[in-house]
Amino acid sequence: MRLVVIGLVLAGATAANAANLADTQKLLARIKAVSKEGTGNQEAGAAWKELVNLGGEALVPTIAAMDDASPVAANWLRSAVNSLAEKEKAAGRKLPADQLEALATNAKHSPAGRRLAYELLTEADPKAPDRLLPGFVNDPSMELRRDAIAVALKKAEKLEGDAAKAEYTRLFAAVRDEEQTKTIFKALDKVPDLVAHFGIVTKWMLAGPFDSTKGAGFDKAYEPEKMVDLSAAYTGKDGAKVKWQPHAVEVELAQVDVGKIGVVDLNKALGKHKDAVAYAFTAVESDKERPVEIRLGCICAVKVFLNSKEVFAREEYHHGERFDQYVGRGTLQAGKNEILVKVCQNNQTEDWAQVWQFKLRVCDATGGALPVKVVTTGK
Repeated sequence: MRLVVIGLVLAGATAANAANLADTQKLLARIKAVSKEGTGNQEAGAAWKELVNLGGEALVPTIAAMDDASPVAANWLRSAVNSLAEKEKAAGRKLPADQLEALATNAKHSPAGRRLAYELLTEADPKAPDRLLPGFVNDPSMELRRDAIAVALKKAEKLEGDAAKAEYTRLFAAVRDEEQTKTIFKALDKVPDLVAHFGIVTKWMLAGPFDSTKGAGFDKAYEPEKMVDLSAAYTGKDGAKVKWQPHAVEVELAQVDVGKIGVVDLNKALGKHKDAVAYAFTAVESDKERPVEIRLGCICAVKVFLNSKEVFAREEYHHGERFDQYVGRGTLQAGKNEILVKVCQNNQTEDWAQVWQFKLRVCDATGGALPVKVVTTGK
């Protein structure tokens, strides 16, 4: 496990401070060893108590320890930070504003840790938002970016003419939040390309239906999961012949609701079916290897494969659908990359349970489109 040490903490440290820091790192290591299954919880709880008893000097190292912490360990660390901060304030001691600002403004630290440092900083220094937020407009932390754009939008409302247009155009390039996008969209005279901005996929090849009686299709790997051959014909549900067919999502240029753009309605494309599986395929070309997030919304059970590797799966039906509902993470290789989506429909008869659809986009960790080209060709 990587040892997290902040230079500001070490600079000018006394021997006693160095010893405290070493103790802090040992306790942080014990907390971060906790597993998502709960293994190590007892040990983490004991380490948590010792960590909080160390006092304010443990505050910033604990925030920094969130960089490589698992979600479960991050919860322990966040709780420890809150307790440490409360104890410092109760004792009448000021929080280390300089160290908190250094951490909050350093994009190498985790977004969660930076956000926590920023919130504590604003308590210690109420003027910090005015000083820092303008620099967060393009920040990799989505929460900091959202706050920065919110402030910038209020200022943009007071602008007119070319100045307003230039500012809204600048903010559109940075925006990732759905509601903020709507605000900027309406303020611009020239309709921005939301499909390109968010990396929404609108060109697909579809195949289905395959059988999913009693939900068996979710775990059954039909031929498209083994290899995508767009010239192939399959035996589908009830013995029907299934072939791949092209499907392009129509996009209304004036559509401001980004959450509704790119929806693939399988009922319309393939016909209404129950106890069924459908596959959707597309391919994207990347000029180099790069990390990718495949974000999607789906009201039914769904799996996503990137280059034949499963990157997301959730078996749940008619539970709601929203923008960026799910995130699958992987790596795009240089050249062509295949994305296969498996969407299952159950046999519920209620009116609200008839929807069978999904929407998907390809983006970076901030939610911005990657420089890839959709080619929609298989093997």
